[in-house]
Amino acid sequence: MWDYTDKVMDHFLNPRNVGEVENADAVGEVGNISCGDALKLTLKLDDNGRIADARFKTFGCASAIASSSVLTEIIKGMTLDEAAKVTNKDIVAKLGQLPEEKVHCSVMGMEALQAAIANYRGETIDDEDDDHEGRIVCKCFGVTDHKIRKIAKANNLHTVEEITNYTKAGGACGMCLEDIQDILDQLWKEKNEGQKLTPNDFQELSTVQKILKIQQILDTEIKPLLEKDGGSLELIDLSGNKVKVRLQGRCSTCPSADVTLRYLVQDKLRELLSPELSVEGV
Repeated sequence: MWDYTDKVMDHFLNPRNVGEVENADAVGEVGNISCGDALKLTLKLDDNGRIADARFKTFGCASAIASSSVLTEIIKGMTLDEAAKVTNKDIVAKLGQLPEEKVHCSVMGMEALQAAIANYRGETIDDEDDDHEGRIVCKCFGVTDHKIRKIAKANNLHTVEEITNYTKAGGACGMCLEDIQDILDQLWKEKNEGQKLTPNDFQELSTVQKILKIQQILDTEIKPLLEKDGGSLELIDLSGNKVKVRLQGRCSTCPSADVTLRYLVQDKLRELLSPELSVEGV
């Protein structure tokens, strides 16, 4: 039995905006019934270009229905530009939480919204972002290497288990698990090499540039790990080579806070920016 929040159960048992908009201005369809999940999202815009109505038809589990339902509530009243910025993280946050194994349902909602916006604009999704392009990695669920990279980068995923939770890839026969790990290893190797500076490069930056680099590492490499356990952190100041941060959420009261600062935050900043950096909690 999945541990669903009250909000998820409410949207599952009492889904909002079920059905199909008549004479829809935009239609987005994702998933495949043969794979267990499918979603059709239809939108109607008002004279000001805002989403006046959003309705869905979903074939799937409680998480899929709840994610689709709450998505329609999120985007009503938005312009398409505003709606284009909605991510699966926003859907999960609105629901309070989803079981890790069901996060792929929120991803399906985000993809349906992106497909609907592209449909309205008469656009085609670029190859790198098109789940139907690229090499099929998971034959059971039709997941491509492009989709694995896209979802991994957007959600800072590093393990095969996380990819399975977000895309279902590898969740059936398991024949593609090694291939998925190879894709992840290559992805993060390339990303880290692109971010990594030599100590001299970092020291030659202005203070503002240093702060921006530190903030980038905190946002992409460290915060996502802390947020999984209900924590976070905030960059407070940079004084010389001393980085001052404030732990937030559960991390602020965790008895292992000093260990987190030293072995996660400090080590990562030293690895990617400069070995001279030290981290201090405030």
